[in-house]
Amino acid sequence: MTTPLDWSGFGHVSLAGLLFLCLAAALAGAVDAVVGGGGLIQLPAMLLIGPGGQPIYSLATSKVAAVVGTAAAVRTYTVQTTVDWAAALPMAFAAFVGAVGGAAFAGSLEPGVLNAVVLVALLGVGLYTWRKPELGVADRPRFSRPAQLTAMGAGGAVIGFYDGLAGPGTGAFLVFLLVGLIGFAFVPASATAKIVNVATNLGALLYFIPAGKVLWGLGAVMAVCNAGGAVVGARLAVRRGSGFVRRVFLTVVVALVVSLGVKAVAG
Repeated sequence: MTTPLDWSGFGHVSLAGLLFLCLAAALAGAVDAVVGGGGLIQLPAMLLIGPGGQPIYSLATSKVAAVVGTAAAVRTYTVQTTVDWAAALPMAFAAFVGAVGGAAFAGSLEPGVLNAVVLVALLGVGLYTWRKPELGVADRPRFSRPAQLTAMGAGGAVIGFYDGLAGPGTGAFLVFLLVGLIGFAFVPASATAKIVNVATNLGALLYFIPAGKVLWGLGAVMAVCNAGGAVVGARLAVRRGSGFVRRVFLTVVVALVVSLGVKAVAG
């Protein structure tokens, strides 16, 4: 169980390590499909096992599972709820461009500064959502259609750029943008956020592929597990409604704040 597997594209992980990563990928897919935040589970698990021997392999390979998992969540959402594709696709394209640009600048920004800014932003997002229980219960558009599309595109580009910098909490920021600024209910916001997440994950993956850092065998197995979890999570979100998604959203935001706070204290 602990002997490294001599399988091509698996980064010499053991069978026990592979099973652990599959479980982590499935759980991450379920959480991510509801409101984002699956990276809090999947990436740390990969860094713990260390496939390929360098963190870059974990970062790159996790994107394979994330792309497939978010795509599976999108498929489930589109079958069980209504998606505004005319608004979601332009936002996704803007986020894709932003993610590629962010990945190119990933090494030029001091991580401590970025984490501090994100920590403050997440605290604000969490407190605002907690103090407004009516937020996201139903669709309440705040802009005309042209202004809505512009705001979604601009927000998608900014959050996509942040995602390209490997920043945590992308899904949570997308959901809050759609609920808090645009006026979506939580369930359609989660569905739209998954479409945008496919684009940002794909943009980051396309940046990693030419570098040869993707462990395709491991990524494929984890992708299947992530997709299975994502289908369960998306179905649960649709069945339980916006109130459930709101509770999961606040839980994920708290987990992100704690994670970033620990990093800040640890230096």
